[in-house]
Amino acid sequence: MTEAELKKFPQHVFGQAFTTLKCECPAYLPWLEKRIKGSGGWILTRRIEDLWELHPSFDVVVNCSGLGSRQLAGDSKIFPVRGQVLQVQAPWVEHFIRDGSGLTYIYPGTSHVTLGGTRQKGDWNLSPDAENSREILSRCCALEPSLHRAYNIREKVGLRPYRPGLRLQTELLARDGRRLPVVHHYGHGSGGISVHWGTALEAARLVSECVHALRTPAPKSKL
Repeated sequence: MTEAELKKFPQHVFGQAFTTLKCECPAYLPWLEKRIKGSGGWILTRRIEDLWELHPSFDVVVNCSGLGSRQLAGDSKIFPVRGQVLQVQAPWVEHFIRDGSGLTYIYPGTSHVTLGGTRQKGDWNLSPDAENSREILSRCCALEPSLHRAYNIREKVGLRPYRPGLRLQTELLARDGRRLPVVHHYGHGSGGISVHWGTALEAARLVSECVHALRTPAPKSKL
């Protein structure tokens, strides 16, 4: 950023300005679902307690259950990082603003401006916290004072599925002589939308390997 641009942020001594893309999930996810159905895929809504409940109806399972993998995959390494944001009407805000730590951000979108945020490790609370909201608004107003005029303020809370490292691997479950290939694909944390296309391609490759293995006859032993 130029010195003139930095004058807008007197509490900072360095800044970067760039053009990027923003994914609007309320529009993007239905588009992905439409692609799945258009390719012959089915969308089934069902609650399961064990991955084995999907056998033998499905030959290969892709586990994208996020925090649900604590139970379904017995993975104690995955934990929630609670995020709370505000969605406000401030149509005059046209540029993204994010501080150095990434904890405070202002993201304008097609229907509202998102103000954030929080990173609360191990917190499962899905109810909005009034003090969090006050802190978020205060921090964002420090970056963009015009947000004091924002209206129609709504609180949103979500849980990010964090893990020390993304789990993207194949596991062959075995029980009573039965086998169930599972491709684990979870633990993206707050970066899911940023990296999902690339990790999905890798997950698809692993599924192809599982399908190939299922179709390949096991070698017969020779005595």
